[in-house]
Amino acid sequence: MTGKTAIGEFSATELLELYRRRQLSPLEVIDDVLARIDLHNPAVNAYCHVDGEGARAAARASERRWQRGEPCGRLDGLPASIKDLTLTRGMPTRKGSRTSSGVGPWEVDAPFSAFMREAGAVLVGKTTTPEFGWKGVTDNPLYGITRNPWDTRLTAGGSSGGAAAAAALNLGVLHQGSDAGGSIRIPCAFTGTFGIKPTFGYVPQWPASAMTVLSHLGPMTRTVHDAVLMLDCVARPDPRDGLAGAPRQSPWLDDSTDLRGLRIAYSADFGYIQVDPQIQALVAQAVQRLARLGATVEEVDPGFSDPLQTFNTLWFAGAARLASGLSEAQRDLLDPGLRGIAEQGAGISLADYTQALEARAELIAQMNAFHQRHDVLLSPMLPLVAFEAGHNVPPGSSMAQWMEWTPFSYPFNLTQQPAASVPCGFTREGLPVGLQVVGARFADEQVLRVCKVYEQHYPSRHLQAPHRH
Repeated sequence: MTGKTAIGEFSATELLELYRRRQLSPLEVIDDVLARIDLHNPAVNAYCHVDGEGARAAARASERRWQRGEPCGRLDGLPASIKDLTLTRGMPTRKGSRTSSGVGPWEVDAPFSAFMREAGAVLVGKTTTPEFGWKGVTDNPLYGITRNPWDTRLTAGGSSGGAAAAAALNLGVLHQGSDAGGSIRIPCAFTGTFGIKPTFGYVPQWPASAMTVLSHLGPMTRTVHDAVLMLDCVARPDPRDGLAGAPRQSPWLDDSTDLRGLRIAYSADFGYIQVDPQIQALVAQAVQRLARLGATVEEVDPGFSDPLQTFNTLWFAGAARLASGLSEAQRDLLDPGLRGIAEQGAGISLADYTQALEARAELIAQMNAFHQRHDVLLSPMLPLVAFEAGHNVPPGSSMAQWMEWTPFSYPFNLTQQPAASVPCGFTREGLPVGLQVVGARFADEQVLRVCKVYEQHYPSRHLQAPHRH
């Protein structure tokens, strides 16, 4: 903890140690977080709702427990946020949509919110998402545009863009994201933060996402250890989730500081993706560093062709399902892009849909075989850096849909594998770049180990305030 002077510089694990030593109290930390949200949130729109009163009350209760030496759980007194797609008792869940009611009542916790609260986390507020989390940037008709703290002219990515902006500025130390096509990993790469989409079903989800088998919930933090701490508390079964997988065994991480014995596959472009040269160079450098830490690296593509059509069939069908529950008047209030893909989805035949499910099963089998030979697959997280906020695709590009600029992310929603984005450097313009680490299904520990060892040897730098332009 040497050299850190401000509360806003500490990680979750460091805050817990300071609580234990009675050098800092949860109330001091929450007061500091709320003050910094007041100061910085207007520039980035990370939070769409802040519950200052509720957070202070929870912090006071936590403070009393720490004074007695009886913390109630592993996250006691840590400031945390929940994405505005996830039900949270006492806070509105509007899903970034004007079709939702602002009246409430807000009486139910989703499993994630309940588990965080049970572990003692102080829920500060809700983070901004595009409407129903439908795209890879964060803006919505209800709350407006979320911006990148590294350059407020640019997007923070999405759909967990609010959580990523909050993590980048340490407006809370633990942030919940969701990822059905890259929505944790995209904004983490754009904002220089860490996030993992765990194996599908490890973290229970209820109510079920309209994107069902594509959607994963996970942590977004500044450090890998903080994400592990959070995962340990939320990766357990909840009877309301009918799709959840096997419960995880703690601990998630061993104490290794090298990667001896690990077999890494590295693909610079999957054989078909155009990647920004600066990103390519930074990712190649990160891979060389991992080789120096003891891993065996083989340059090899995963061997599939772009599964965009398969993904879009399932994604557009999910959007159609979402819109089918709305009245015509409500549909008129939707983000035009979301309404457009919902209308396309309504035209998908049952034959096309089942064909997409078959193609998905083949892709899973292919990646299962790939991971017999390779423990993890490394790639760029994104082929480009953050672009101008308020656009679904980079202005001036010939792209029609956001999925076209995030080809490294959605294949692993189809396969339900664990995949993380870990910061691996900055472009000449000072924008963060993410390295994607993908593991076999149920091998989340392997992914976290690679990220932890990399971060240990090559820690990233972080922001204290947004860079306004």
